[in-house]
Amino acid sequence: MKSLPNILTILRILLTPVFIILLFSNRSGANLGALVVFVVASITDAYDGYLARKYDVVTPQGRFLDPLADKILVSSAFISFAILGIVEYWMVFLVIFRDLFVTGLRMAMEFKGFTLFTSKIAKVKTTVQIVIIIFILLLLGVRGIHNELVTIIIQTIRTYHIIYYFMLFVSLFTVYTGITYIYENRRSIGQFIR
Repeated sequence: MKSLPNILTILRILLTPVFIILLFSNRSGANLGALVVFVVASITDAYDGYLARKYDVVTPQGRFLDPLADKILVSSAFISFAILGIVEYWMVFLVIFRDLFVTGLRMAMEFKGFTLFTSKIAKVKTTVQIVIIIFILLLLGVRGIHNELVTIIIQTIRTYHIIYYFMLFVSLFTVYTGITYIYENRRSIGQFIR
């Protein structure tokens, strides 16, 4: 049981290339496969931390690997969407820059013996990011289905640029959580800088 949370975290990292391959595949049903893989990977994210706390097996490796696995999975999805022309590159840049900055700061501070506390709003940020990724993957998965209702929904989403505005919210909210994160840990960061 002690190693199960870390196994789930590593599984999430290993599922990421499978997700990307399916996302870029032209085979029928590949996009739905990408959705399934992403959902499974997201579920491992929920369970590895839960199991680690429940059985009191939180380890330094787990504290390092868990957020790293999240960043790898989510960043891979957003970069892939930008390459596919679904979302804007500058929005993806904001999301990835925030995550790399916070992760780098956390690693540097922990190396020097300082601890950064993850705020509740940062966890909300991850949930919001996962929701938009699943939303986009659902759209990609159903676009080949010849159904009048599906066609109307996809056309409405395109007409009103819903993905653009949803992603705009996600990117700005992600930056906001980064600022909040720094503010809430300002004392520890101040000691680290000194």
